[in-house]
Amino acid sequence: MTFPAINHVAVTVRDLELSGPWYRRLFGADPVLDEHTEAGFRHLVWLLDGGTVFGIHQHDRPGPGEEFSELRVGLDHVGFGCASRSELENWVTRLGELGVEHGGIVDAPYGSGLSFRDPDGVALEFFAPPG
Repeated sequence: MTFPAINHVAVTVRDLELSGPWYRRLFGADPVLDEHTEAGFRHLVWLLDGGTVFGIHQHDRPGPGEEFSELRVGLDHVGFGCASRSELENWVTRLGELGVEHGGIVDAPYGSGLSFRDPDGVALEFFAPPG
């Protein structure tokens, strides 16, 4: 039995009015879904190239006021796959155009990454395999 690929990622945000436009600019697209559910949250959902679904959720009940930290148990970061290091270089330019701070491209034997954070501090990364 083959283990299935990741289908979707949902990230909790504090304020969809702030995070929604930020992700729209990052993805260069409007969400395919904007819904307030009976389960007690509103979410925006994008269908990314390659079939991955990415959503941001704002819950009706307020959560703790703390900042995101990859040091807590749970999510460390979300990685978006790039085909090559040159594609990462294009993202350096694009993030600059968007005014998004990043850590620059970091090369390692297993590949290259470009790390940045969303408005809530959620760690995001573009990653390309070596070569």
